[in-house]
Amino acid sequence: MFDFHVVSGETARRVIGRSRTRIVEEVRDTYLIHDQGDSVNPNSYFLRFPDKPDSRIIALPAYLGGRYNTAGIKWIASFPANIERSVPRASAVLLLNDYETGYPFACLEASQISAARTAASAVLAAETLTGGHTARRLLVVGAGIIARNILEFFKAREWAIDEVLVHDHSPRYAESLAEFTTGELGYRASSAPDRDAAVAEADLVVLATTAGEPYLTRPGTFAPGQTVLNISLRDIGPEIIESAYNILDDIGHCLTANTSPHLAEQKYGHRDFITGTLAEVLRGEVRVPGDRPVIFSPFGLGVLDLAVGALVHKAALDQGEAVSIDGFFGETTRW
Repeated sequence: MFDFHVVSGETARRVIGRSRTRIVEEVRDTYLIHDQGDSVNPNSYFLRFPDKPDSRIIALPAYLGGRYNTAGIKWIASFPANIERSVPRASAVLLLNDYETGYPFACLEASQISAARTAASAVLAAETLTGGHTARRLLVVGAGIIARNILEFFKAREWAIDEVLVHDHSPRYAESLAEFTTGELGYRASSAPDRDAAVAEADLVVLATTAGEPYLTRPGTFAPGQTVLNISLRDIGPEIIESAYNILDDIGHCLTANTSPHLAEQKYGHRDFITGTLAEVLRGEVRVPGDRPVIFSPFGLGVLDLAVGALVHKAALDQGEAVSIDGFFGETTRW
């Protein structure tokens, strides 16, 4: 009951590296459990700084029922200026709590876990919305860690992709991710300096940037039949959202914090542009026609962190890679 373990980011990365296919299935199960109401996922709490308006630290508390029966909280910082120092934008920790007693039993470095659950949800959505594991041309906009993880998950799920295009405001970052994609993942890849031309050529688009406001605003930017994974949530203008089929991970959560769907709600005063949730598509309750672009916008639910964190924690314990902190609790009896 009073055991407490720490799992490092290096350990989490190793576990994730050998578990990507399973993580996609864990994310799928979690969406379905959440859709059934066997979870508690409050609104995220944003800590912002007056002198750093683009930076924030976010608290994501959650409880996930079903076979998990675990509570916890992710505390994740997003400091975009880190990129200028060649330091990852995000850093995070995840605390897991025993549901019976409330006692925390593990602290995990969670930037790896957060990236993995984000990537898994993206690839799950791509499989669900396209109905397969193939893409003629995949465009990735934003060449950071999240983009790399998403491509790693596509590879783990054995996607057949003819060509990967990478666009980033920094040509060096785009070239680096393209080289990694070719050298490590075996996909033919190249950098795409002309973003608009690359968008027009792609049948599957992944948006994984640090954008704070929309830059894709021209009506008709996406074509009917294109699938767009709006992972960074704020790249797309409300006019494009309103004219597309929109699949969200959680409607209430996604329509906050000036995400692209939230901006559309504010502009048009309704939610009629929302087609449904990914869980509804997984259950066959919602079908998406091919006469418009399809946009998947995942806010990123804390329950997903719990599911992936529980998997990483168990694997680390089983492999003897979790560090036990003896005497972590100062008192273990009342008297």
